[in-house]
Amino acid sequence: MADSGEQLRYLQLLSKEFPTIAAAASEIIRIEALLRLPKGTEHFMSDLHGEHEAFLHILNNASGVIREKIDLVLGDSVPAHDRAELATLIYYPVQKLPEIKARQPDLDGWYRRTLLQLIQLCRLVSSKHTRAHVRKCLPANCGYILDELLHAHFEDHDKDLYYGQIIDSILRYERADAYIIRFCEVIKHLAVDTLHILGDVFDRGARPDLIMDQLIAHHDVDIQWGNHDVVWMGAAAGSAVCVFTVLKTSLAYGNLDLIETGYGISLRSLERFAMDFYGGPIDRRWVPHADDRAHISPDVQLRNARMHKAVTLLMFKLEAQVIARNPDFGMQGRDYLNQIDYEKGTVRCQGKVYPLLDRDFPTVDPAAPTALTPREQALVEELCRAFTQSERLQRHVQFLYAHGAVYKVFNGNLLFHGAVPMTPGGAFAPERFEGQLYSGKALFDYCDRRARQGYFAPPGSPERRAGQDFLWYLWCGSLSPIFGRSAMTTFERLYIADETTHVEIKNPYYRLVSGPRSEEIAVRILAEFGLAGEGCHILNGHVPVRAIEGEDPVKAGGRLVVIDGGFCRAYHRRTGIAGYTLVYNSRGMTLRTHQPFESTAKAILEDEDIASKSKPIYVAKERILVRDTDEGRAFQATIADLSRLLEAYRSGVLVQHGD
Repeated sequence: MADSGEQLRYLQLLSKEFPTIAAAASEIIRIEALLRLPKGTEHFMSDLHGEHEAFLHILNNASGVIREKIDLVLGDSVPAHDRAELATLIYYPVQKLPEIKARQPDLDGWYRRTLLQLIQLCRLVSSKHTRAHVRKCLPANCGYILDELLHAHFEDHDKDLYYGQIIDSILRYERADAYIIRFCEVIKHLAVDTLHILGDVFDRGARPDLIMDQLIAHHDVDIQWGNHDVVWMGAAAGSAVCVFTVLKTSLAYGNLDLIETGYGISLRSLERFAMDFYGGPIDRRWVPHADDRAHISPDVQLRNARMHKAVTLLMFKLEAQVIARNPDFGMQGRDYLNQIDYEKGTVRCQGKVYPLLDRDFPTVDPAAPTALTPREQALVEELCRAFTQSERLQRHVQFLYAHGAVYKVFNGNLLFHGAVPMTPGGAFAPERFEGQLYSGKALFDYCDRRARQGYFAPPGSPERRAGQDFLWYLWCGSLSPIFGRSAMTTFERLYIADETTHVEIKNPYYRLVSGPRSEEIAVRILAEFGLAGEGCHILNGHVPVRAIEGEDPVKAGGRLVVIDGGFCRAYHRRTGIAGYTLVYNSRGMTLRTHQPFESTAKAILEDEDIASKSKPIYVAKERILVRDTDEGRAFQATIADLSRLLEAYRSGVLVQHGD
């Protein structure tokens, strides 16, 4: 065996873990067995926008998969109402269990039936996993018994007697509740192997922070950043423009509970500032959008409207400063406070002059319109400090960085939030940053690096500030792959009556992937990211699919799936549905269309599930096995390394240590 010195050093390191021929051979056999298993189930969701109750329910019901498993295992032998109740128990075991127990005339009988049903379900969902993997999913305090129940061989045991004896012991020692809860959690864990979130956890809905808590607790999740996520990442890094952007969005949607309760950031100074400078009558355009579930008093609405206006004017000042120091962003002319004629009450926009709808700028000096007053500077510093010192926000954003990226290539699919910037002719659109042109995959990689620089570069360094400015560009820049539109027309919608200025023109990408050359374009994009073959797909969100108007989320001859179906309640009227989930298992891909979810309380009390419909997107010619996945290819590389280790042992290049 001829090995280079580097290869030999690697094999020596590998031999520490596998010190004998027997150990290396056993590992090869174990991995080869894994490669023959069906691939794990992946779920894809996008544009959650703070809709935490609906997200948690779909997470709990595995996009309807768990109810399907219940119907498959129990069938018509169990009434539909009882199957629905069992489903709710699995989704919310801690909350549902006391409610069911309270109305049982024969509690022990119910315990026996339920435990047997849960064992059957758990055996089904664990059947495509190795015993070792299932063991890792079991809780430490009762894992041994659960393992026995799941993996008993009934050629060695009488099934009814075996289960009956173990369940008798569970009841005798009053452990039934604990085992039911553990079984429910294991079923949910095993039903979905990997969860992919294609961006926009934050904004609009009430509590994205609660979604982040759930994602952190999930066993395997990745996130492709959306533009609403990166601006929160910038705020957590201390970017003033990002802080005031997220405050403006939160105020526009009346979501102050997220700021004050969720992240412990006080807005008292902002409230006093708004009252001092915007205490008079205020136009309706500043009143926040009210969620129909919220009950907000007129006084609170007025307070929030004043804060909304105050924050927005500060945001425009900070935006103009970022535009001035970043000519690369190509946003000259969008520094609207510099484009206003304060005497005439007009603004220059897109080469034309328009009258302003609102001429009240109490903190703006026409001679230096983007300069902060001393009071504004103090407020900006206080709020930036509060964002950087919020421990919970920092934990959430650090998770976004650790488990997220601008894009991901996984198991033959390209995942991203927004768009691949393109020219009208179908080429990858070039963008110049720091003196270099970037397009296609190189642009995505560059954006990812700059986004990380904004949080991880040394505090106070020019690199950190430049990275934070870039996070804001990713939020709203014309060639940001996360944004994918010509401009964020916030100023225009607030200050200019002419609605033609309000239009945010989509990048040509969106037209191209829906047009006559769509499949060719999709194949070219996939190739740019190293993907080829009929099983490869582009999966993105960002632009809600108007299903109510007949728009199809599947585009480019089946090569591209847009999974933004309006998950957030604010979009339901526009889309006519309440979101999509894409499920990718060993048989292929299925798109699930969800209807609105009322509340967790109603789901628990009335066993109300989310109504969903399924549509096959891609059917694999043969069942997809672990060996066909990215993980499988890594396993095969490990087998090759272990095979070289075996050869080294057998040829005497390395000496075995141990029996």
